[in-house]
Amino acid sequence: MSRISVRGFAVASATAVTTVGAVVGVAAGGTPAADDNNFEAAAADTTLLADIPAGQQAQVQTASLTQQADAQASAADAAAKKSAEESARLQAAKDAKSKKQAAEDRAEAERKAEQKKKEEAERASRSSVRDASSFSAQGSYSVADVKAMARQMVPADQFQCFSNIVNHESTWNYRATNPSSGAYGLMQALPGHKMSSAGADWQTNPATQIKWGLSYMDGRYGSPCGAWSFWQANNWY
Repeated sequence: MSRISVRGFAVASATAVTTVGAVVGVAAGGTPAADDNNFEAAAADTTLLADIPAGQQAQVQTASLTQQADAQASAADAAAKKSAEESARLQAAKDAKSKKQAAEDRAEAERKAEQKKKEEAERASRSSVRDASSFSAQGSYSVADVKAMARQMVPADQFQCFSNIVNHESTWNYRATNPSSGAYGLMQALPGHKMSSAGADWQTNPATQIKWGLSYMDGRYGSPCGAWSFWQANNWY
């Protein structure tokens, strides 16, 4: 057993021993060997763990072990709590990320579905239009005739935009000529002979002019509505 000083138990032990000695001395007619005020100092300086009875040593050791166990348990609880909080934080972050990704995936799927639906509608609309060659040639055409042809050749969702441009450019006159620039026809092509790419009868056949106009608008602006947006901003296309 190591000789470790333990103040509390040493004082108690020394005080008890000294008190017993004092009582015995008085009974024998003697005088106490030391003043009471020096008991604690003497005990603190001289009393060792080995001098304390075995029962009290066990109590000291048990109390020390209990304190250590309590401290370790407290530290373990704190570590467990911190670990649980960190796990909860990481799980919450993971859940939030998963929810965000799921929302983005849904939005993308909806966007693609809408785009597909739109493209299918456009294909269906274009497939239902007539080609310029399907119209019989006439000696002349009224505005109503030209508009009726355009309605059958231009996709339904693009007709109003196409009509807006033609109305501004030529008021549906397929023989309209700009005396200063030489622009010609429904779309005021400049120069007019560019429309020969759609047919040799570009000067007299509004269907040929409509065919060329659609090709030009689709090629340069993506659609008649794209061309109309540009026209509104610039007053030309």
